Amino acid sequence: MAHKPFIIGLTGSLAMGKSETARLFAAEGVPVHDSDAVIHKLYGKGGAAVAKIAEVFPGTVRDGAVDRAALSAEVAGNPEGLKKLEALVHPLVAAERKAFLAGAKGEAIVVLDIPLLFETGADAEMDALVVASAPAEVQRARALSRPGMTVGKF
Repeated sequence: MAHKPFIIGLTGSLAMGKSETARLFAAEGVPVHDSDAVIHKLYGKGGAAVAKIAEVFPGTVRDGAVDRAALSAEVAGNPEGLKKLEALVHPLVAAERKAFLAGAKGEAIVVLDIPLLFETGADAEMDALVVASAPAEVQRARALSRPGMTVGKF
């Protein structure tokens, strides 16, 4: 019978090094579940979140995929809109994570890369936590080097 893996929750703020940390785990053969990649899949053409987002946020879907800039504009500075979006998306991400864990039975260790680990309450499901961190000036430089990032967004 396959055993439950030791689950490491990986989190950290924007541009702190979560992706690089996840790559280091993966390079050692540890399966990594990337919540950001799941969001991209859910928002992409034919993604499970597309129809729901189109219904709740009209005008944010183009050519069968979520227009992330339009959706961001809808929820920026709109706490109620953000809550609605999270209520739609978080259960879908959690279902993908559950499927990943079901497929990882028998693994010794798995990493769940979850940027909103504490905010979603997923930290309660972890056996250990890793928080990626970097000095403020490094974080700022990394973030501002990203396409479309501005000082205001940062």
